[in-house]
Amino acid sequence: MWLISSGKMLLDLVCSHMNLIEADYFGLEYQNHQKMMVWLDHIKPIIKQLRRNHACKLSETVSLLFLICRYLFALQVKQDLSCGRLTCNDTSAALLVSHIIQSEIGDFEESQCRSHLLNNSYIPDQMPLIDKIMEFHSKHIGQTPAESDYHLLELSLAVAHTGVLVFQGQNKINAFNWSKVRKLSFKRKRFLIKLRPDLNSSYQDTLEFLMASRNCCKVFWKICVEYHAFFRLFEEPKPKPKPVLFSRGSSFRFSGRTQKQVIDYSVSPSHSLGLVNGQKSLDLCSLSPDGRQPSPLTSPLLNDACSIRTDDEDDVRRKRFPTDRAYFIAKELLTTERTYVKDLEVITSFQSALAKDEATPDSLKTTLSSTFEPLHRFHTGFLREVEQRLALWEGRSNAHIKGDYQRIGDVMLKNLHALKPFTANLHKQSEILVELEKAWRGSRRLETLCRDFELQKVCYIPLNVFILRPLHRLIHYKQILERLCKHYPATHVDFRDCRAALADVSEVVDQLQTSVIKMENFQKLLELKKDLVGVDNLVVPGREFVRLGCLSKLSGKGLQQRMFFLFSDVILYTSRGMTSSNQFKVHGQLPLRGMTIRESEDEWGVPHAFTLVGQQQSVVVAASCLSEMERWIEDIKMAVETVKSSNGPSTDLLMSDLNDNKCPEDSAEAESEDDMSAPQTSSERPTSHRGNTMVHVCWHRNTSVSMMDYSIAVENQLSGNLLRKFKNSNGWQKLWVVFTNFSLFFYKSHQDDYPLASLPLLGYSVTIPAESENIHKDYVFKLHFKSHVYYFRSESEYTFERWMEVIRSATVPASRGRVLNSKALHVH
Repeated sequence: MWLISSGKMLLDLVCSHMNLIEADYFGLEYQNHQKMMVWLDHIKPIIKQLRRNHACKLSETVSLLFLICRYLFALQVKQDLSCGRLTCNDTSAALLVSHIIQSEIGDFEESQCRSHLLNNSYIPDQMPLIDKIMEFHSKHIGQTPAESDYHLLELSLAVAHTGVLVFQGQNKINAFNWSKVRKLSFKRKRFLIKLRPDLNSSYQDTLEFLMASRNCCKVFWKICVEYHAFFRLFEEPKPKPKPVLFSRGSSFRFSGRTQKQVIDYSVSPSHSLGLVNGQKSLDLCSLSPDGRQPSPLTSPLLNDACSIRTDDEDDVRRKRFPTDRAYFIAKELLTTERTYVKDLEVITSFQSALAKDEATPDSLKTTLSSTFEPLHRFHTGFLREVEQRLALWEGRSNAHIKGDYQRIGDVMLKNLHALKPFTANLHKQSEILVELEKAWRGSRRLETLCRDFELQKVCYIPLNVFILRPLHRLIHYKQILERLCKHYPATHVDFRDCRAALADVSEVVDQLQTSVIKMENFQKLLELKKDLVGVDNLVVPGREFVRLGCLSKLSGKGLQQRMFFLFSDVILYTSRGMTSSNQFKVHGQLPLRGMTIRESEDEWGVPHAFTLVGQQQSVVVAASCLSEMERWIEDIKMAVETVKSSNGPSTDLLMSDLNDNKCPEDSAEAESEDDMSAPQTSSERPTSHRGNTMVHVCWHRNTSVSMMDYSIAVENQLSGNLLRKFKNSNGWQKLWVVFTNFSLFFYKSHQDDYPLASLPLLGYSVTIPAESENIHKDYVFKLHFKSHVYYFRSESEYTFERWMEVIRSATVPASRGRVLNSKALHVH
């Protein structure tokens, strides 16, 4: 009876027998009377697809092959790599081999890994790539063999699910995406692709390919129809009614669930499926003339694009890991430590560049190497220990070690004890900043070297901020341990170690507290000096940065946008230059000694206006909103009160030629944009393009930032994976995201050396999506600025809270009381 059943029924029986729920990703193949391997049609009865005189002896005629299972696929990749059929660049080859040996020998151990690679060959000419393979293998700690196989397949996906590909030999020469294809058809031996009209395309409307036979053409057409429906449609297409009399063409239609339906089904409470979007993949156009399908993994092209993940797929992956809050706190330690080690690598790279420069003082070279090289070695080892512990905690390590490893306090306590000798030298960070500034001013060659290094993609934040990273990292450790101690009951096995580690790191942080504040201020003054043109001596002892931002200045031409810089002794007002460097040109200074403030909204008829009344001149300014005005007035008044009781630095900041040509109040009020085209003074030096600094963001977003906001933004950092979705897109894109310095930086993965893009957060608001926005997922937050809208999705309630917290620290100005309290306690 089963011979009159459809091929689909037989496939279902095979999958049921093998307890396989991913039936839509598999097929059955048999050998026909012409000795050709042919796919079993799901719709036709089995008896019509086999030779009638052998139908009762199926075992003698049909060889049913169960294809595309994960293990066989992985073996195929290994075989194709070994014999050279799978061609790829050295980096991709090394990464593929690293996943293979992770599956075979388990977690990385240097001597074992090297010995294994010396005794086993996975790719032609393997010897030059051994170090790169070992480097990748060291990053797979905790992966099970099954996970390693899945990663292997993710890297080896054919691209047939995206459309029709055209190969010449082993080289892909063209691709036609499903979205561009309007119709697929065949006529005898001719396979036809009709494209959608595209004004920018050089292709004709219909493309024609000649195949070896009609059968070959029909087989290929059927595969295209199935794959187009499977990967593009949201639900199974409804069958068309059969005509009563006659019909033209083939009645073949795709039958079965679409990929989206498979994923929806697999994540129901009674099922679990961990497939990557696009796991079902066959190279459609590598079909041979005889109609047989060769290895689907022989394409020389690997898909390295960022994966777009479906919502349900991410739900599945999230279910596999622990849900305890302590686990996610420990995971924050892991993700931020990865970013910190990368930051230390930036400094060691800079140090290597200085070591080759003869103009760099030996004392500076010695200080840099003695400070950062030992730190980099230590934290690389610490990161490896944290990765191993999290792998054990998640239960995905193949180390098979017995014990209670769902804790992190013991690892932190041991390593913070070992870190103490290094912290004794952290006061040298200020010496490094001072010495680097002196050497930079004294050598044009060194200045160029530093400028060129800052322009590199790896230097994603100002170089001076990297130098202060070790100080900020200690504060991060303290924050993480405080959260753990707050979460654990006193009887928890991890509480005692966490409390002891917290006591150790708190002692060091308290000792360095004053130094941190001074060094952050010094670093900010050095950074602002690069943004300003016309300042002679900005960085002097006793001067502190307070606030910068946009205010509209009232002059003879009306209100003009100006950038104001408030220091502990003086206010500078500037305009943005029209030069290639995008620096801000200083127009005037207002000493704070003796200054008073008068609200002037009624006097001038300008909203949020106030007057700065100095001893020599007065300036009328207007803020963008009431809260901005209040922040400026509060900070200026506090700075004025402070300067009364102190012997601060000289307030003569402007260069002599500007001072000589400046009249008291009238010229200040009548100054125009013509000043921006004035010739450079003799003291000015060309500088790098500075169009993306915090000053420029404030200028474009018409907002302001205080030193207190800045301290929180550089000290309160976060890293980890997030799913991002644009306002008008459907899919979620998985990205590695780093928050620091008022910005989000986006990477494909934590292994990348530099970000793909960044998003400055000043001016943005962070909220939870409204019900009307149809984001029916947990742990989603929304970033919004004017017409720009981004949605981000985190993996747990804890990580959601942390991302909201750190982003608000960059988007919501802190009150002075809160910031002073946080500076004392370092609880952000």
